Amino acid sequence: MLTLIVDILTWACFIVGGFFLFIGSLGMVRLVDFWARLHAASIIDSAGIGLILVGMMLQGGFTLITAKLALIVLFLFITGPTASHAVANAAFMSGSRPHDLVEDVTSEGDKPNAKDDTKSDSKTKESTGSKTS
Repeated sequence: MLTLIVDILTWACFIVGGFFLFIGSLGMVRLVDFWARLHAASIIDSAGIGLILVGMMLQGGFTLITAKLALIVLFLFITGPTASHAVANAAFMSGSRPHDLVEDVTSEGDKPNAKDDTKSDSKTKESTGSKTS
């Protein structure tokens, strides 16, 4: 009975992991921009491969192989999102932007003293306006 439950859970992990791999692969081929493709690639890495390795661990039982697979899953869960973030950050810093990026008008921009510049400009306008009157 326990063997049947383990087999069902294993096949469920394989099927769902394969589904994520398939959908992520389609996303990498069909999505329009770099940012969407990067998201699809991270789904393949985290969800697809992770579930397949969990299914393999269920079939391996309590052995040294299962411990090695668990370390691989842990390594993938740490390095996959970190690598995706590093690639996305490098692309963003190089000037690549998503198609539907809406600029935040409430942000201060890249200048650290943007508030101080507007205050000093208004003070100079007020002081010059009072001298001409």
